[in-house]
Amino acid sequence: MSKEIEYYESKMIKSLAALDEEYNTIRAGRANPHVLDKITVDYWGVDTPLNQVGNITVPEPRLIQIQPWEKKMLKEIEKAINMANIGINPSNDGNVIRLVFPELTEERRKEITKTVKKKGEECKVAIRNIRRDAMDDAKKAEKAHEITEDDLKDTEDKIQKLTDKYISEIDKKIEAKTQDILAV
Repeated sequence: MSKEIEYYESKMIKSLAALDEEYNTIRAGRANPHVLDKITVDYWGVDTPLNQVGNITVPEPRLIQIQPWEKKMLKEIEKAINMANIGINPSNDGNVIRLVFPELTEERRKEITKTVKKKGEECKVAIRNIRRDAMDDAKKAEKAHEITEDDLKDTEDKIQKLTDKYISEIDKKIEAKTQDILAV
């Protein structure tokens, strides 16, 4: 049954990684190039990730600069950023695109923390669903006489401890991201 537990733990780890990716795209008042991760640009008729059509740098704490490898891509990049609705208007000087991150208002910070908590709760639900699946599989194995009743109890214990561990990790991530956003 330990192979199955490892399988479910890897699913929990993937859920945590997905949460990290979500949190990377949430704007915290400072320039973070990860807010552009999900943006694609029309490059010769192919949707291409923004980071593959130009160089993305953070020259100042509240500024992202995008230097396209082909100048004719400036308009396409600008259009893609506007369509992505990340809350920042790009400025194009003919050579580079600059994204200036404004200071967040207190109200906006609180809105963002609600989003952070919501994403954290969604991840907790995913972890609990993985736990449910693991418990169901263990009970089926016991019913099919593949494992003993004691093995079932052991497995359920291990699964619950894993679940508690990852729920605790999520709580830490929520707290850290919330602190990051509320820090003025």
